[in-house]
Amino acid sequence: MLKKNDEIKLNIEGMTSEGSAVSHFNGMAVFVRGAVPGDEIIAHIIKVQKSYAIARIKEIIEPSLSRINSDCSVSDKCGGCSLRNMTYEEELRYKQSRVEDAIKRIGHLDFPVADIIEADEINHYRNKAQYPVFIKDRELFAGFYAYKSHRIIPCSDCALQQKDFEECLKAFARWINETDITSYDEKTGKGLLRHIYLRKAVSTGEIMACAVINGEAVPKEDLLIDELSRIEGMKSICLNINHNRSNVILGDKTKIIWGKKTICDILLGKRFEISPNSFYQVNHSQCEKLYQKAIQYADLKGEENLIDIYCGAGTIGLSMADKAKNVYGIEITESAVENAKRNAKINGIKNAEFFCSDASNGAKELEKRGIRADVVVFDPPRKGCDRELLETVKRMNPKRIVYVSCDSATLARDLAILDEMGYNVIEATPVDMFPRTTHVETVCLLYREGITFGIK
Repeated sequence: MLKKNDEIKLNIEGMTSEGSAVSHFNGMAVFVRGAVPGDEIIAHIIKVQKSYAIARIKEIIEPSLSRINSDCSVSDKCGGCSLRNMTYEEELRYKQSRVEDAIKRIGHLDFPVADIIEADEINHYRNKAQYPVFIKDRELFAGFYAYKSHRIIPCSDCALQQKDFEECLKAFARWINETDITSYDEKTGKGLLRHIYLRKAVSTGEIMACAVINGEAVPKEDLLIDELSRIEGMKSICLNINHNRSNVILGDKTKIIWGKKTICDILLGKRFEISPNSFYQVNHSQCEKLYQKAIQYADLKGEENLIDIYCGAGTIGLSMADKAKNVYGIEITESAVENAKRNAKINGIKNAEFFCSDASNGAKELEKRGIRADVVVFDPPRKGCDRELLETVKRMNPKRIVYVSCDSATLARDLAILDEMGYNVIEATPVDMFPRTTHVETVCLLYREGITFGIK
């Protein structure tokens, strides 16, 4: 029987969905963060439960052929890119198997899963950063949370983020050094600066910098503007007001203190305005590949009504608008709906309409209006779709459903429900939207039973 502080030899067999390596010792699963499939290690047991144990690496006896040296000094502490110590080829195999395993084990379904669409670039691809902050003696410590904690690991030069973001953090640091501003304390609810939130429109180079604050204003605002506005590409500086005692990063109210309300990006030839609260995919080049696959799956001929549920700033629906008769977008975030309407206008798209509503009620409203759905696109948050929404969509009777998912488990669950409702999954394609992390995006094509199909 394993006990805490035992040291055992393990051969690493695989990876969990959270990125921990897994092996077995006398029939018990042992999870080891930082190990790579194929490693032979000495593991130090740090926690024992009835059915599993957690260990850390004490010694690597024989490294896996897939093991590489991490090029980040904090990747073993940060909760972000936990796959930095394995080859990209092994990472792709891991993500492919995650999707396939979820579909079979959770969804109990059997259909083709295409090869994962790999990334052209595995570094500096993120166009959005959310840095929790800690301030001590007027010095800024900004970075990311340690794995499964809210302990900040300082990191200003993250290899996943845009290189410009380091200059933005330096500008914030210079401002903080000249003020008596305090950082927010989650335990007491006191302190002003909660997060530094940055976005970049990769195709245009436009940057947005946002201070998330537990207040209504910041000291020496003019100095903050002066520091940030010098940065090449800076187009928008704002304050996001968040008084909530929660771990939600952004509040509902944003004040523009310099520049524009939005930044503008170009995606698949169309211009998109992005506000602080708008959902917008964080990897521009992979997003284009994902949407191209979704467009292929939608197989629009110019005569269909397309309903885009969880539409965000309208990116998916508007990218398909020139191939559809009408596009209807549903999104709960008001600023994102405003962005979607504006995005339709600046692209000269007149056949798109957007509604501010939660997904279920928005779908019901379209149903009441008698709008016939030929194709439905889902791009839900990690929790997936609720059954009420799926029931409503079933009644709308679309011929095809294109489901875009950022979580393989909830995707598999929802695909199983849709299968019960008479929608057969034809194919799924994983897309590596988030290299060096455990996350994987997937796009699926479903057809209503009795409808013939073809994938071009």
